[in-house]
Amino acid sequence: MDMPDALHRLPARLLFSLCGSGLWLGTLFFAASLTPSLVPRGALLQGLLSGVAFALGYGIGVALRAGWRFLHLPAWDESRIGRWAKIGAALVCVVIAGFFLWHASAWQNSVRLPMGMDAVDSARPMLVGGVAASIAVVAILLARVFKAMARGVTHLLDRVVPRRVSAIAGIVVSLMLFWAIGNGVLLRAGLRALDSSYRQLDAHVEDGLEQPVDPRKTGSDASLLRWADLGRMGREAISVGATGAQIARFTGQPAMEPLRIDVGLQSAETIEARAVLALAEMQRVGAFERSVLVVTTPTGTGWLDPASQMPLEYLHRGDVATVAVQYSYLPSWLALMVEPTYGADTARALFRKVYDHWHRLPRDRRPRLYLHGLSLGALNSDLSADLFDVIGDPHQGALWSGPPFQSRTWLQATRERVPGSPAWLPRFRDGSVIRFTGQGDAVQQAPAPWGPMRIVYLQYASDPITFFETRSAFRPPAWLSGPRGPDVSASLRWYPLVTFLQLGLDMAIATTPPMGHGHVYAPEDYVDAWTAVTQPQGWTPPALARLKRHLARRIEMEALASSS
Repeated sequence: MDMPDALHRLPARLLFSLCGSGLWLGTLFFAASLTPSLVPRGALLQGLLSGVAFALGYGIGVALRAGWRFLHLPAWDESRIGRWAKIGAALVCVVIAGFFLWHASAWQNSVRLPMGMDAVDSARPMLVGGVAASIAVVAILLARVFKAMARGVTHLLDRVVPRRVSAIAGIVVSLMLFWAIGNGVLLRAGLRALDSSYRQLDAHVEDGLEQPVDPRKTGSDASLLRWADLGRMGREAISVGATGAQIARFTGQPAMEPLRIDVGLQSAETIEARAVLALAEMQRVGAFERSVLVVTTPTGTGWLDPASQMPLEYLHRGDVATVAVQYSYLPSWLALMVEPTYGADTARALFRKVYDHWHRLPRDRRPRLYLHGLSLGALNSDLSADLFDVIGDPHQGALWSGPPFQSRTWLQATRERVPGSPAWLPRFRDGSVIRFTGQGDAVQQAPAPWGPMRIVYLQYASDPITFFETRSAFRPPAWLSGPRGPDVSASLRWYPLVTFLQLGLDMAIATTPPMGHGHVYAPEDYVDAWTAVTQPQGWTPPALARLKRHLARRIEMEALASSS
């Protein structure tokens, strides 16, 4: 047989060599992966997900057949199935896949439209199917390389050990080799490349961000912290945001210049030294003389969300000091994987320094003290303060937005929610300490008045960072029971393993939805949350509504300016 003829026959040979049970299960996994989840998916990402889902289902089918044969249980002899029967079965799988591909756009639109996004076009299923098929073929070929390797090792060991022992040893050796290549070579090289890239990005000074000349600002010539050491996100946090003049112009009343203290990762060698620097800079600029003091924990890259900072500063007419210490320059998921405890250790050290000083101040002349964090910052902020350490003189509360699903206090409050309240907007006990809100103001929906400490969780039902569950691989998440969130598709269903894959991809693209959905929190919702937590004075409902509109326009304009 010449080479062109062999290439011509390759697709047919590949088809007839496929495992029947794997093909059926892979098709079902592929079909389920096309159904909606929490976040809209583009065609390429949907194709990637569906290809991986097919490969997973196919692999499970192959493994089940192999286990059946390994136990010498009665099995259907596939060699007796005619070629036309195999072709017919394959065609049925194609019809099933085509049927679900035909509905895939409508399912995606059931996620997109509640978020105010445009509907996807009808040509999308062709691209999804092509990408998924390519991914599945590559995965199957890699699996066959693994199988050939395992058989080779098994054949070598057959001469010295029993057949079953050599078969297991072949699989184990092949797994170790693949793991060594994937983890020891590819993963480490990738991590080194990412670390180098993000380190250089963190050191880069963006055009238009100039060192401040105001001596009250961190990074100025009068500051204890060098401008170059603040990190890219720290310099941005100091430079952008509302000024006292802008706040006064909007409110029509006198306003102070907000204080923002941000210590960079390069500002000192150790966590403790950075916390000491933060406290010293706070004392230098008079942070403890303000009415509101917020210890905020940034995300993995050191980012502080302007959509969160500005509402608080407007609400209190600039009479606010915010302090943060950078603990990484990596994205949150990577920071959590590489240095899982470093962020919590940093948040804990900073809070301890600030609280110890604040605790010694006269109670009638010290600011109200709050905690804040978004995403990984919320998780680490929650870990920064132990209730037993502050119970004698507690701080005034916290606002944690988009808390990751592992967050300590969030988990307890969600699991112990009042029966009948949904997991995406739970009610915890009588609401005197912890309350939850999302789109719109749900903070006031509590039977009891606030106590001395106020904790608010701002979360969207469509946020996979908050609502991912590892147990979703084998059982439906609690947030699927009862009424759905306002931006969660009514067509969303749970499927074993597949929903786990969907939510895993959702986490990776959680910041791609429009503001006010997914993991992108809107300033309007921060206005409600900060109002509940910090109780600003002199704001009527019409004034708050006007502030929301103003901040929404400003954040939108700044986002457009930064992307242009």
